[in-house]
Amino acid sequence: MLLSGGVDSATCLYLIRAHHAVRALTFEYHGIAARELQSAKAIAAEAGVVEHRLTRLPDLREAADIPGARFPGLPPTYIPLRNSIFYSIAAAYAEETGAGSIVGGHNRDDSGVFRDVSPEFFTTLERAFWAGSAVLRRNKTRIVRPLKNRTKVQVVRLAASLKVPLELTWSCHRDGNEHCWKCDGCSSRRESFAKAGVKDPLDPQREGKIT
Repeated sequence: MLLSGGVDSATCLYLIRAHHAVRALTFEYHGIAARELQSAKAIAAEAGVVEHRLTRLPDLREAADIPGARFPGLPPTYIPLRNSIFYSIAAAYAEETGAGSIVGGHNRDDSGVFRDVSPEFFTTLERAFWAGSAVLRRNKTRIVRPLKNRTKVQVVRLAASLKVPLELTWSCHRDGNEHCWKCDGCSSRRESFAKAGVKDPLDPQREGKIT
């Protein structure tokens, strides 16, 4: 599965690990917070994945790091055609290992912002993979998104019920030893935990009711 250090992918991993042998794939692109990579490694180790592979993409940049780039209506963390790139590499990994599924932790809220998390996108991409790989076609390798119908708030509640080690996750877009609680990632995390009624072990405000 595609694993970042965030709550969504950690929840997705814990949701599927009981029924599948999981191989995790994490991407290191330009400007990614070092703590997010550390979190991804920690989550993978805690969950007991079969293998955790780190793929480096140093020339892949977020919109905020692309000089002169303009992407109206998209956040500064947007990466042009990000999921086309990530899932193509994941498909190569699936072909190499004979995996029957390629799993991503996208939630329902993501589809309101990014076109490359839409059902149409993934249906078309899956067909392209089958057309380009006899192995994936023979194995009927599918792209699976277990959280696609859940909001961020619902994902946080699910994470609490699955005993996901939320203290290992990372949502901040900035580097540092602690969350800044000012960037979009931190704001979204704080809001989601508060609405879910779940205490965030990393938030000094400790909002929520559920431990």
